[in-house]
Amino acid sequence: MRFLHTMLRVGDMQRSIDFYTRVMGMQLLRTTDRPEQKYSLAFVGYASNPEQAELELTYNYGVDQYEMGGAYGHVALGVEDIYASCEQIRAKGGNITREPGPVKGGGTLIAFITDPDGYKIELIQRDA
Repeated sequence: MRFLHTMLRVGDMQRSIDFYTRVMGMQLLRTTDRPEQKYSLAFVGYASNPEQAELELTYNYGVDQYEMGGAYGHVALGVEDIYASCEQIRAKGGNITREPGPVKGGGTLIAFITDPDGYKIELIQRDA
């Protein structure tokens, strides 16, 4: 088995595609529109399967907002330079909700971003 994708329900497909491609630097990999079933899909990522897992953005016709619930946590992305990554994201209009710094009780550098629908994205600095 291997990890294929994570699905996020979004309230505005174009706004979400713009955020993940322009702000987060992902590629729009493919889209599907299912008017009879009243939903659209967009897959974004840094590479397609099988190289990397993808994010599946799902827009259900007529639903522009979702409750986050208490069980969802975040999506995590590895970056080489967390400070530079946060500055690039901020310069493109991204919302940094936790500035870069060490995780409580440890030395790993992390930061958090919130996407336009309120989903949290953790950045974790990784060695190249």
